[in-house]
Formats: sequence, C-alpha cells, structure tokens
Amino acid sequence: MKRNRLLTTGAALLGALWLGACSTTGSLNAANTTPQQGCEALAGRTIAADRIGASANLKSGIAQIDSAAWTLATPLLVAPGGPTPAARINAALPNFCKVLGRIKPIDTTAPDILFQVNLPQNWNGKSMQYGGGGFNGVLINALALLPAAPFDQAVPLAQGYVTVGTDSGHQNKAGQPPQAFALNDEALDNFFHASYKKVRDVAAQITSMAYGRTPDKYYFFGSSEGGREGLMLAQRYPQDFNGIFSRVPVIHWTGLQHKGLQDGKALMNGGWMAPAQVKLVGDAVLKACDALDGAADGIVADPVACRTKFDVRTLQCTSADTSNCLTAAQVNAAQTLYAPLRMPFALANGLTDYPGRGPSAEAIPAAGPTGGWMAWWTGAAAPDNPPKPNNGIAWFYGAGAIQYFYARNPKLDITQYKAEDYADRVRFVSAQMDATNPDLSAFANAGGKLIMLENLGDYAQSPYAGIQYFESVQKRMGTDKVATFAKLYTAPHVDHVGSGAPANADFLSALVNWVERGQAPAPMQLHEQGFAAPFTPIRSRPLCEWPLVTRYKAGDLNAASSFACER
Repeated sequence: MKRNRLLTTGAALLGALWLGACSTTGSLNAANTTPQQGCEALAGRTIAADRIGASANLKSGIAQIDSAAWTLATPLLVAPGGPTPAARINAALPNFCKVLGRIKPIDTTAPDILFQVNLPQNWNGKSMQYGGGGFNGVLINALALLPAAPFDQAVPLAQGYVTVGTDSGHQNKAGQPPQAFALNDEALDNFFHASYKKVRDVAAQITSMAYGRTPDKYYFFGSSEGGREGLMLAQRYPQDFNGIFSRVPVIHWTGLQHKGLQDGKALMNGGWMAPAQVKLVGDAVLKACDALDGAADGIVADPVACRTKFDVRTLQCTSADTSNCLTAAQVNAAQTLYAPLRMPFALANGLTDYPGRGPSAEAIPAAGPTGGWMAWWTGAAAPDNPPKPNNGIAWFYGAGAIQYFYARNPKLDITQYKAEDYADRVRFVSAQMDATNPDLSAFANAGGKLIMLENLGDYAQSPYAGIQYFESVQKRMGTDKVATFAKLYTAPHVDHVGSGAPANADFLSALVNWVERGQAPAPMQLHEQGFAAPFTPIRSRPLCEWPLVTRYKAGDLNAASSFACER
C-alpha cells in the first residue's frame, strides 16, 4: 500500500497511475503505458450490475464507459458574467482523464443515469462527489469550485481528488418542464436517492480500473438540492462517505414545495410587489434590525431577534397614495412568506409544518437572477397559472412539483390543489424524498463527519428547516454526541447562492482534518471577495456555530477580528 501511494502521488512516474489496474472486465495495458493511453483504454469498459448498489439492495443495470479523453491542463479564466459569482470562475485544472458514461435502468422506458468521473494525473487517493441543483437533469461535470469555497481555492481535481458528478438519472428536454421526469417511477427513485449511491459505486470501480485500488476516503459536497442529497446519503447510505458538506439543503422537500405554493398564491390578486416595493421592505428591515449586533453595516446578523423588531404592517398604506407603502394584499403576502406552513397531516418523521423565511436580505442586489425576493419569490411578474419562467423560482419549481410529484397530473389547476386530496401520495413522496430522519447514529458509528451551512438570508428555502433538523438530531442523539461528528454553521444576510454578505470559507480543509486527523473544525471566517482575479477580500466575519450570532466589539467593520460569536 505504501508503494502504491508513492506511485500515485508523485509528480514523476506518471505512467504508473495506469499500470496493472484490474477491474471486473479485465486490466489496462501494463508496461510502458502513458497516462493518455491508459485513459483512452477505459473507453468501452463496463461494470456489472451486481457491483452497483448491491450493499444497499438497490437494483441496477450495467454501467458503461462511453468515452475517456485525456485532457490537458488549463489556466484560471474568469468569465464576464454568470448566474452566480462562483459560476463566473473557470478554475485552473491539471492534466486529467475525463470519463463519461451511463448506468442503464431496469425499466427500459426509464432514462439512463449519466455520470462524469475525472481522474487526475497525480491522485491523492481520495474521491470527491459533487451534488446537483434544482431538479437536476443536467450532468454535473465536477470541475467547478465547491459550494461556499473561496474563489481563489484550488478545486478538488487540482488538489488531486478523483471528482464525480451525475445528472441523477434524467436529462432535461427543451419544451418540457424540469419536473416531467417524475412521471417515471425509476427516474423518480433515482432522483430521490438511488442514483447518488449508484454513481458512487461506479466511480469507485472506475477509480480501481485506473489506479489499481479504490479511494481511501470518500467526500460529498452539495448545495441546495445537492445539500439534500448529502444528508440523504448520511441517512440512507451511512457507510459510503467519510465526510459530507451540506450547504443550504432543501431538506424538508415536501414542506418546501407546498410552502412555495402557499407563498405564490399570496402574491395573486394584488399581493405581488414590484422591485421598488421589495426595496421598501428591505430598507425597513435594515432600519429596524441592522444595528442589533452593534454594527450598522448592511448585514442583519440576528434575523431571529429581527422578527420581534420588524413588523411589516408598519408599511401598510394609510391613504390612496400607494407609491411608498404596501397595500393590505401586499402586507398579507409578506406575512404569509414570514409565517410557517401548517400541513393538514404529518409528513415523514412526524413533521407537520414548514418554517417561514426571513426577515433579512429581502432586497439584496442580485448577482444575476439569484438574489432575495425578486429572484425566488416575487419574480418579474405576478404568478401565472400555469407557471411561467419569469415568475418567482419558488412558484415555477413548486407548482411543477405539485403537478408531477404529488398529483401526477400535468394539467392540474394548481390553485385548486389540496394536499389532503392526495394524502397517500404526499406521504409516499415525503418518505422517499425528505431528508429529515434525525437518526444519524449509523453514520456517526461509521466515523462519518458532517458539516452543514445555512444562509440566513435564503428565500429559495427556509434556513430554519435545516436548523430545526439539526436540533432534532441533537434531541434524538444528544448534544454532546452530535458535537463529535456534526456541526451547523450559519451565514447571516446571505442569499441561497452566496450573495449579500461574507459567505465563503475553507470547509474542505475543515472537513478533511476532522475526518483524517480527528481535529474538529477550528474557528473559521467567512469571506466576501471581488469577482475578478486575484479575488481581493472585501470584508470578513467570524463563522458562527448555531445558535451563536456575530456581535460587533470594536475596530474595522470589514474585519472579522472586530466581531465575536455570542448568544
């Protein structure tokens, strides 16, 4: 083993990465094989179905490698625009083998599960699987920055990790809603959780083909839907990943979709707000709550305390002039967004409500269509029936989920939907999709480590759903026990994708040190950086564990050292 490690991590002896590697279908060419030749020899290989998901009793078809291309190193490139700050950054990449393939379904009418596995020329012995986003349906190439990573951090592939991505078992099609795949049971099961386990197993086999052994450590980083995937892996497949990072997870998924329906309907019949009115609310929240932490810096550091300081009813119009106030319908819409949803029956793990959002970050500037109310809730126009892409994302996503996941009726009039009419189906989807099981004992006993991050200015999902989940784990397993394997951090005034305030930290190093050296994460800082290289720091804050919040002490408002994490 020591000799293998020297061969796979050394800068010299490059061809040794591909020597004598065995697989279920034979071995790669041995002596005098170059990395390019070894890479290209992977094309056409297959992996038997009994090597995929067998440890979890999952049924699968075979996996096949469609192509394997040797790819030369590329430098850092920062694009002029993009949907999120991180999406503008094409990170520097090393020489690597790009492997594309698919896992065949059992149901011949179901789509394949597509995957990409990137094999670095100099392997560090570890694997990093990336989570997806939205309803998936797009192949994750696993070449980008990790969620919440500093912009100037080397991506995992450049650090020597094998990196892994998937589309979760369906492919978006032009002219079709992104939820349409859910009408197929196997495609839906793959989206629930099965595809992430299957791809993990296939990637391990491909790694063995290339290097002669499977990874020593497995990591998973995901955000939003990918964050849900990470928690689902910890709950359902606790032996498969050593370290998991879950950022802004859409964890209580069934509650989220029904809350999106409720919040969208509140915008109808006069409740919708134009950008100027959204700014009115955002400014009022800052006026009431910005300085609660002792610093008037444009960041609501304690949104929980803000709930008792800010009352949206103070903005309601008192005359016929509505140019600088909210109508009664608009006030009601905002109150609906801030309030929890009460389900008419219990969902998976006994949950009966979905927490409200905010206040804070209602009107943060959007880095592309990603910020605050205008991106996630109000959109560019009042909700349409059926939904249109210029509606708020929560309405466009949630309404489609109601139609395809729960009612399974694409023609359903969503304004007439009642969960109790579909109770059995709602409970079934909740049991499969919601990553809310508080029993993480198997994951902890296997030595797994979990880091969660909630952005408290998130309107794509409620950060308090993740907080409630973490607290349920503590209640189930005990606070002291949970502290040995899991941590929850919060980033105040930060939107779903990382806009609005300091949002990034080196979670990879923190997780690796915890997994591999037994060192629990030391105090870290959140950073906000410019979007152009060299990514100059703008401001920083301490990264606080929940329920601590930042409090200003003295000094530069842009420096983390001027703040402390306190109750």
